[in-house]
Amino acid sequence: MSQAEGGRKSGRRSLILQTLPWLITIACFGFLYSRLAGPAAREGLSVFAYLTRAFASVDWPNWLALMVPYSLLFFLVDSLIVWRVINWFNTRVSYGEILPIRGSSYILSIVNEQVGKGAMGLYLNRRYGVPGWEVGSSMLFIMFCEFYYLLMWATIGYGISSDQLPEEFSAIPWIAGAAVAVFVVFTAFFSGALLKAGKLRDRPLFRAFRQARPWYYLVVILLRSPALIAAVFIYKSAAGLFGLETTLLQMLGFLPMIFFGAAMPLPMRSVAITLWAEVVFPEQKGEAAAFGVVQHNFFIFFNAAIGLIFLRRANRELFGEISEEPQLDPQ
Repeated sequence: MSQAEGGRKSGRRSLILQTLPWLITIACFGFLYSRLAGPAAREGLSVFAYLTRAFASVDWPNWLALMVPYSLLFFLVDSLIVWRVINWFNTRVSYGEILPIRGSSYILSIVNEQVGKGAMGLYLNRRYGVPGWEVGSSMLFIMFCEFYYLLMWATIGYGISSDQLPEEFSAIPWIAGAAVAVFVVFTAFFSGALLKAGKLRDRPLFRAFRQARPWYYLVVILLRSPALIAAVFIYKSAAGLFGLETTLLQMLGFLPMIFFGAAMPLPMRSVAITLWAEVVFPEQKGEAAAFGVVQHNFFIFFNAAIGLIFLRRANRELFGEISEEPQLDPQ
């Protein structure tokens, strides 16, 4: 294969990877539109008018009174997780110094959460001299723990209220069982208890997993849990403002799975929004669609607004003169 042909194939693959997320997103919203068309037509309304009516019925001041404090709480808890993990695996840094790092990364997270985490890696590399692979390993550790945190709470919610949840959620116990088995093998491998020799384990990207003690995973899950517990109360109350009635136990079952989808890259966010109308509140598709769109987009953009508060400081510390000496051994 000539270099030119290889370049063309690489360019096509890159174009596909760039356009696929947007195509999935368009397909999800197109599907949601088609599902709303029927209920809207039965009431003699267009889909736009149907959704507008749902938005017009919401008590927005009370909704903001719920969502703004919750978003701030999430930011503080999220920053706490980053602070704890960075201090375990990379360098000693104060919680106050983490706030502008995490806050400003929310701006990039509008496009992709992983891009936001990459920005944190650049910041820590530039300011503290932490090698990029080591920061990447810490971010991967956070993502790994986040999966188990959401799955743990989804399993608890399912166990409490399985008879009140849609049939689609019956897969949760099976997923949880498989995830526990994977966790046991995974941690045994990276601790050296399983297959002691292995090049994969020694790669810089897995440095955090090699150093992690078993209780590190539990600490991250416990530190993050207050945000989800608060979210169950907040989302239950916010849903009521959209005319969507549910119980706290039902919301405990719904929310972790939807949060899991929303934490994924752009296409999965649109899938998560669709779930509100198709699975959680299928009898009130208009209100559920409005609720899903508003909840997820407000959360993303309000977090980005928090980032704007810290952006000047972050830029100054990232591109200004660096006075601190790197500290690479927090142990």
